[in-house]
This record gives sequence, C-alpha cells and structure tokens, in this order.
Amino acid sequence: MEVKEIDVNGKIVVPGFIDVHVHLREPGFEEKETIESGARAAVKGGFTTIFAMPNTHPIIDSPELISYIYEKSEAADYAKVIPIGAITEGEKGIQLTDFEGMKEKGAIGFSDDGRGIQTDTLMREAMKKARQLHLPIIAHVEDETLAKGGVIHDGEMAKRLQVPGIPSEAEYVQLKRDIKLAEETGVHYHVCHVSTKESVQLIREA
Repeated sequence: MEVKEIDVNGKIVVPGFIDVHVHLREPGFEEKETIESGARAAVKGGFTTIFAMPNTHPIIDSPELISYIYEKSEAADYAKVIPIGAITEGEKGIQLTDFEGMKEKGAIGFSDDGRGIQTDTLMREAMKKARQLHLPIIAHVEDETLAKGGVIHDGEMAKRLQVPGIPSEAEYVQLKRDIKLAEETGVHYHVCHVSTKESVQLIREA
C-alpha cells in the first residue's frame, strides 16, 4: 500500500468544515451557479458538507426536488450537498409543504429563508410537524407589515442614500413570537442572519 506524505509544516490541519446555510442557485439560476460549481467551490474552501437553502426556482418544496438535489450532488462528487426543504409551498406562506415526504427523501430541516412566516397559526403548525419529525425549523424572521418594502436598516445610511429603511422591530417582533412558539411546541428552532441587539438579547434570554 502506497503511503502519501504531505508536508504540513506551518499549516493548520482541521477536519472538513460544514456550512449549514448556503444558497446554491440550481435549479433555475444556473447562469449564476450550479450545484456542481457551488460544491466544488466549497471543497476549495475546506467545506466537505453544505446545507442548501430552498429559495431556488422552483422552490425546493417537494420530495421530488429533494431527490433532485441529492442526485446532482452525487453526480458532481465534490462537497456533499444536503437540502433544506421549504416550510410553505412556493415560499408563499399559505400552505405547508409535505414535511414527511421531504424528510423521507433526506431533507435536513425546513425553512422559507428570505421570507418570514407571517401568520402565527401557520408557524405553530409548522413547528408542531417539524417537532414530530425531529427536524429543525430554520427561520428568516421579518414582519412584512413592519418592513414595508425596506432595503437596508432604517438608520443613518438609509437616510443618506434616501432609500426605504427596515426598522429593527421588523426582525425582533417576529423572533419574539417564534421563541414563544418554539417553547410551546418543543421544536428545535434556529434563527438565521440575526442583525439587531434586541434579537441578540431575546436569544440570550431564551
């Protein structure tokens, strides 16, 4: 058996990294990135496993599309791509997806990343179903009635650029709701891209 020696003097040796939140653009936006090119880039950066968010076109909201991601990942044979299924069909916030079917095909969790779940009842039902399946809800928290189409934080830069701002409460009000619902349902809850001090305090208290 041939033994290959690599000189790592002056280098740092670590296990392969795992990125739990990536945005691959396939299906639908292959001109920007494919599963193969994204997985190859991940390996170049030391990542052996990446979790792909579902906000592609079409949205990853069915067992068939979960299978599609795995097939593409296996064919590429770079970093392992594990799909996250959408919470609602088309990420429209109206009808829950087939959680059971997507788990059966290998979904690692559920998220409408890029959009917050706007109704309390729908989020509660999503959490209850995810809890039964022992999978996490991975939330983008944003109250659209408070965000009102803003594009950056409602602060000095928004005023200087004269663009609509998003107030901090658009994030932390929905997070506060989700924390309470997660406590009630017992779901494993993960909140993405936290950006306000109030959110940090809520998480600390939770």
